[in-house]
Amino acid sequence: MIAVNFSNFIADGSNDTLTPTSDYDYAGRPETYIVPILFAVIFIVGTIGNGTLVLIFVRHKQMRNVPNIYILNLALGDLLVIISCVPFTSTVYTFQTWPYGLAVCKVSEMAKDVSIGVSVFTLTALSADRYFAIVNPMRKLHTSVGGQFATRFTVIVAVAIWAAAAVCAVPAARFSYIRQFRAHNITLFEACYPFPEDLGPAYPKAMVIVKFLVYYAVPLAVITCFYVLIARYLVHTSNNMPGELQGQIRQVRARKKVAKTVLAFVLMFAVCFLPHHVFMLWFYNYPKSTDEYNTFWHVLRIVGFCMSFINSCINPIALYLVSGTFRKYFDRQLFRWCAGPMAAAATDTNVFMIRKNGTVSRDARISESVAAVQRARVHDGSRNRDKQQQQQ
Repeated sequence: MIAVNFSNFIADGSNDTLTPTSDYDYAGRPETYIVPILFAVIFIVGTIGNGTLVLIFVRHKQMRNVPNIYILNLALGDLLVIISCVPFTSTVYTFQTWPYGLAVCKVSEMAKDVSIGVSVFTLTALSADRYFAIVNPMRKLHTSVGGQFATRFTVIVAVAIWAAAAVCAVPAARFSYIRQFRAHNITLFEACYPFPEDLGPAYPKAMVIVKFLVYYAVPLAVITCFYVLIARYLVHTSNNMPGELQGQIRQVRARKKVAKTVLAFVLMFAVCFLPHHVFMLWFYNYPKSTDEYNTFWHVLRIVGFCMSFINSCINPIALYLVSGTFRKYFDRQLFRWCAGPMAAAATDTNVFMIRKNGTVSRDARISESVAAVQRARVHDGSRNRDKQQQQQ
């Protein structure tokens, strides 16, 4: 995800310098205003949505199952790119020069690659998990006592995903730098750039192809294979399941619902990153790309740039729409945030009124609460005795 503005420059020979084609007014471009506003929405929605997901997993132990651990992994990867990249890359179409320095450039480029790797590798692992859960040739992995082995195995896979994504991001951390684009020995602008000039023109071409394969084509091909196998299995077994196995039918339906949720994540990832990869492959591997760079390619570049970041905030929205369980916890958590200040204010007002009216009212309320607790205990005790008598 490189954001260097080539719309007002063309290549000048083979020395990779640029020549201005016209006086290009940044204030007159729509992307100067649209991109920062869109990124502000991405930051707010992504932080709230993914942050809420993380809090749900932390506070509710019953949500910590195998597929939800992978969903937590997705949320953490999205939070990484939202916090470390969005505030800085939101201005690349607003400022003519990268203003944040070399350290932020390296961290931003590395964090983007880590986040993309975590997302696509986690989606691949989720698809594999759904295949094993539905087709279930590895029954012991999902039927161990309390699911403890499956949970530990999932945590190990999640950690391995982060390690693999970090390794894939090493080139971005190592080689990203502030590149000066010059014309006639005059620096026109500076940009955060991941492809060093001293490695030659073959390096960006190779890296763009490798990233397309590792971060997009190969994982999506693997995911497609898993879902084709799942579909074949479901079609084959839909008419052959005994009628008395109603519990198994309900279990398969629940797992199919989770598989559909994962498929929705995969489709959104594929759609969001397709324009970016199309542009990068064309620009760095088509010999006449700088000569034929026009309004269409410029718009596609900006659309791909924005959609690749939109993917970081869209998963919680999709999860809210397709999962009733997550919707319930989302509503509860968001209501707690919204109603917290109001409840605190109401409590303070109530205490103030009690103190103003005197301690007798406060003591009366305390006595009434104690009496209610005692009545509940007596009622529960009588119910337990009745149950014991019925069992005897």
